[in-house]
Amino acid sequence: MQGRTKWLILSAMIAFIIALLVSQFAFRAGAKEQALPLPPLLKDQNTSEGITAYTITARTGHTEFIRGKQAETAGYNGAFLGPVLRMKKGDEVTVKVNNQLGEATTVHWHGLEVPGSADGGVYGKIADGTSWQAQFKVDQPAATAWFHPHLMHETGKQVYKGLAGLIYIEDDESTKLAIPRTYGEDDFPLVLQDRMLTEDGQMPYKLTDADIMYGKMGGTQLVNGAVAPTLTIPKGLVRLRVLNGANARIYTIKLSNAQFFWQIASDGGFLPKPVQVKELELSPAERAELLVDAGSLHTGDIFFLQNGGDKLMTFKVGKDAKETYGVPESLVEPERLKPEKAVKRRQFVFGGMGKYVNINGKQMDMNRMDERVGLNTVEIWEISNPSAAGMSMSHPFHAHGVQFQLLSRNGGPPPANETGWKDTIHLRPDERVEAIARFRKPGVFMYHCHILEHEDAGMMGQFEVK
Repeated sequence: MQGRTKWLILSAMIAFIIALLVSQFAFRAGAKEQALPLPPLLKDQNTSEGITAYTITARTGHTEFIRGKQAETAGYNGAFLGPVLRMKKGDEVTVKVNNQLGEATTVHWHGLEVPGSADGGVYGKIADGTSWQAQFKVDQPAATAWFHPHLMHETGKQVYKGLAGLIYIEDDESTKLAIPRTYGEDDFPLVLQDRMLTEDGQMPYKLTDADIMYGKMGGTQLVNGAVAPTLTIPKGLVRLRVLNGANARIYTIKLSNAQFFWQIASDGGFLPKPVQVKELELSPAERAELLVDAGSLHTGDIFFLQNGGDKLMTFKVGKDAKETYGVPESLVEPERLKPEKAVKRRQFVFGGMGKYVNINGKQMDMNRMDERVGLNTVEIWEISNPSAAGMSMSHPFHAHGVQFQLLSRNGGPPPANETGWKDTIHLRPDERVEAIARFRKPGVFMYHCHILEHEDAGMMGQFEVK
C-alpha cells in the first residue's frame, strides 16, 4: 500500500511538471507586453459621511493573456479580477452583489471581521440572475483585505477564472503615518497569481491528480491579471500592497538587484515597526504591505520583482517623487491579547492527501457544527501540520470573521513580520503554531486550508460564535 502511495505521488509530480512546461511554452510563444494594469477604485455610491455603498457584478468575459488569443474569464465589474473597495474604520458599509455568471456564486470578505450573516461563506449562495446585499460596520484597524467566491466545492474554479478584488481599510492611525498613500502614484496593489495556459491562450479548469494533490498551479505568472507587466515608479519610496491570490502557489518574492525592502503590514494591519528583508514568503491568501526605496537609483533604471528565479514584473524608475518619505522607525502597536485571558484551547491538525485531505480527521459537512465558541471570548488555537506516509505539504490555515495574533511558531517566538494581526497562517510540513484571538462577531464561519483545491476537497470545518 505504501509503495502504491509513493507511485501515485511520483506520477502526479511527473504530470504536474509536464503541464507546467506546456504552460511556460505557451507564454513564451506570444506573451502580451503591457504596463501594469491598476484595478479601478470603485466609486462610493453614498455621499453621506460614515456611510459607504458599493455595487459589484460578477460576470463572465474574455481576457488576452497571449497576444491575439482570448481566454474565457470572469471578474467583478470587468472581464478579470475586480475593483478596489475603500472603507474607513467606523463606516457603515453596504455592498450589493449582482450575479451574472450563469451559475451560482458567493462573495466572501476575506480579512474582514463581520457577522456570519454578512461573511459570504458557503451559506451566502447567490443564484444566477439574482442579487445579494451585505451590510456591516467596519470596526477593525487599517489593513489590506480582499474578496473572492466561496461556493462549496466551486471556490477553486471561480477564483481561477478571475473572481477576486481588493479591499483597503483606513483608520485615523494609518492616515497619520508618513508613508506613501496616493493610489497609482506611489501606492500600488500587486495581485500575484499563476495560470496553466494552453497553446490557444485558454486556461481551462480541469483538475488532474497532481492538481488535487498539490493544488492548481501553472507556469504563466500574472500580476494584476497581466503577464510580466512593467510599472514606472517615482524615484523615491513606494508602497506595494501584495496579495498572493493564487489557488495554490507559494511565492518567495525578492528584488532582482538584491535590494532590501521593508514589510510594514501583514494580513490584518500594520506591524509595530518595519521589518527589513531581502525576500518574503507568502502562501495563498496572505497579504503584505512593502516599502521599496528607489531614491538612490537613476531615472531609467530597471529592476524586477521575482518569485525565486522567475521574473514576475519590471519596475522602471521615473522622475523624482512628488513627496519625500523615509522609512518610519515605528508604525502601529496592536492591542495585545493576553494568553491568561483565554477560556479555551483548541487543536486543529491537517491530515490526509489528495481527495482525503482533512482537519482533525474530518472533512467538511455542512450538517455538522465542528466547534462552538462564546461571543467576545478569547481562545488559543493550536494548528499543526504533521507529515504522514512520506508526504510533506504546506497548508495555509484561514479562519473567517476573526484575526489572530501568533503566540509561537514551533515552540519559539514568531518572526518579526508575524507579530501583527493574521487571518491566514502558513504551516510548512511538521510545523506547529499557537494563535490567540477574540471572537467579536456572531454567526457561523469557516476555517480551512487556503489551497483552494484542498478546501474544495473537504479540508474545511465550521464554527459557530454566539
